[in-house]
Amino acid sequence: MTLDEIAKTLRDDPAKITLAYAFNATGKTQLSVAYKNATKQEDGTHTGVYYNAYSEDLFIWDNDETNSGTNVRLTVLPSSLSKFHTLLTEDNVRDKLKAYKPKFGFSFNLHEDDPERGIESISFFIPNPNLDEPQKLIKLSRGEERIFVWCFFLALFEVEGWADIQSSHFFIDDPVSSLDDHNIFVTAATLFELIEKQFEKRKIIITTHHIGLFSVLSDWLSKGEKSTKFKKHAKHYNLSTKSGELTLEKCDKDVFLYHLRVLQVLSNAHKAKDIRAYHFAMLRQVLENIASFLGVGQFSYVLNQIGITDFNRIADIVNALSHKKVYYYESDIVVEDNLNIFDEVISKLFDKYNFVLHADAA
Repeated sequence: MTLDEIAKTLRDDPAKITLAYAFNATGKTQLSVAYKNATKQEDGTHTGVYYNAYSEDLFIWDNDETNSGTNVRLTVLPSSLSKFHTLLTEDNVRDKLKAYKPKFGFSFNLHEDDPERGIESISFFIPNPNLDEPQKLIKLSRGEERIFVWCFFLALFEVEGWADIQSSHFFIDDPVSSLDDHNIFVTAATLFELIEKQFEKRKIIITTHHIGLFSVLSDWLSKGEKSTKFKKHAKHYNLSTKSGELTLEKCDKDVFLYHLRVLQVLSNAHKAKDIRAYHFAMLRQVLENIASFLGVGQFSYVLNQIGITDFNRIADIVNALSHKKVYYYESDIVVEDNLNIFDEVISKLFDKYNFVLHADAA
């Protein structure tokens, strides 16, 4: 299949939510462009909203080398989005950033000669409690920059204007480049929130090369506590190259190795003794998958099978720690008692089911 054919297949698919996994260099970014062309109106106007590599390329660092970095800033290139910038406030973006617990502050710099041209650049700084002193401007790491740009677009999705005019669909391609596991998990939660808010109003297509992101979203949509809302509306695809030709294959019911990837992440964290709150959400996901495979509804059954004595109480703790209010908004540091619970459950899972994982594949 060509990218244009795949784009038309996705366009004509009645599913309201589409997840597609693909290796890097398969053509995901080009697919988003092909989808944009396939959904244009007759007058050439776009019907949807896009986040992809081109979106990220609108943000370019001005390192201010002439002044030794004194006025370093992230320049925003002019685009069709500029006219919507004035509808966006710094607080809108801060609200989206909260989940990532940023250590930086920021401020928008509008075009002074014509604010209607939108945001000229964005300045970043380490917040200084002494407001009488000037803020020292900084350059963000690549991961921090990607988080900021993603949250900028998340906020822009919700302003009146852009998403209301181009209201047919969202096409989101890989907002997780340069992110660590914790922030990838938080990004999965932001995507799930977007799906929950928007899927009844517009079609949502998400493509990714990251097996963990695909796994988490896939399981939340098909087996999570809110899955009854999404099951009949969601489809899962694998975009791959076979014999030099692109293929788009449904993988709604395939094992597809993503559960093994989650186990691998948990195993690596366990070996490194670096357990965070979000790992409990992933642990719950694994337990639910095993319970489903065994034909039972409650993952407490699995805890009982692997030899956890007080399995109902442990199930309640895993359930509580896997909710967003713990891993999303509060500290991700886990207390010792809960670390011991994680250690016991993960050790007995591997002892019982003899999972064999290849080391540290990304």
